Amino acid sequence: ISISSLLLGTTITISSNHWMMAWTGLEINTLAILPLISKPHHPRAIEAATKYFLVQAAASTLLLFSSTTNALFTGQWDVTQLTHPASCLLLTTAISIKLGLVPFHFWFPEVLQGSSLMTSLLLTTAMKFPPITLLLMTSPSLNHTLLTTMAIASATLGGWAGLNQTQVRKILAFSSISHLGWMTIIITYNPKLTLITFYLYCMMTATAFLTLKTTKILKLSTMMTAWTKIPALSATLMLALLSLAGLPPLTGFLPKWIIIQELTKQEMTPMATIIALLSLLGLFFYLRLAYCATITLPPNSSNYMKQWRTNKPVSTLTATITAMTITLLPFSP
Repeated sequence: ISISSLLLGTTITISSNHWMMAWTGLEINTLAILPLISKPHHPRAIEAATKYFLVQAAASTLLLFSSTTNALFTGQWDVTQLTHPASCLLLTTAISIKLGLVPFHFWFPEVLQGSSLMTSLLLTTAMKFPPITLLLMTSPSLNHTLLTTMAIASATLGGWAGLNQTQVRKILAFSSISHLGWMTIIITYNPKLTLITFYLYCMMTATAFLTLKTTKILKLSTMMTAWTKIPALSATLMLALLSLAGLPPLTGFLPKWIIIQELTKQEMTPMATIIALLSLLGLFFYLRLAYCATITLPPNSSNYMKQWRTNKPVSTLTATITAMTITLLPFSP
């Protein structure tokens, strides 16, 4: 029921023209993911679900408030006709709380750390889709300067805060925040690029999470000892992480490349330079993850047990999206 409600809520939001329907879809989404977050009977999970619920409820209220204000001043309930400046500001705030853009990012790493790997995957990919579509449909009327500032801040914080983490889910949460920065900086100039970045990001994150789920990795120390389980998968995990970091021969380089090109075309070269340099911060912690995944041999003390190689076959889905995460760059237009 929860999964189908998730799909239903997402579909309602992305196909709606009226603000009320968009809001309803977002509400269905929030209510459907809550049981999935709080499913493990653990204080951390309950705490994560509570935080998520409060934050998303506040964001939904703001979204409703912004659309009703717009309707009051313009008489328009159409999603694309958001023209009143106050409503635009409120909507930007609401969507950035929903997405976890800086300065509204505090809930995101906490919630991810409290939920299981598959729920984290849903939270980082599927739950970002409806807000991003709303941002996409209203992007022509939003404030460019505000969005650019928030994007640069997200890229900065996503890189900086991820440096000191040892929990893999929190690292992936901060990586998500910095990727959202890349998506937001380009949305007012070329919304299609935002979508392409989002799709590729979803694919790469799915690869990372599914691999971590197969090898049951939750923190860096277990990652170091997990290489004996499925060596080939650890190697592809390293490539997938470097793809997330955006290194050239891999898929993750494609969105960054096109975004920097587009920003230069729009005569925003300083912004392109800044955001490109900020992605180096992210590269550091991806490299550390990749290093822990494949290159470190843990100290062989007498009481150290090597983990057995697992007989569980890697799922076809994981194999497919891993291959796509590593090799899609030559298909770029």
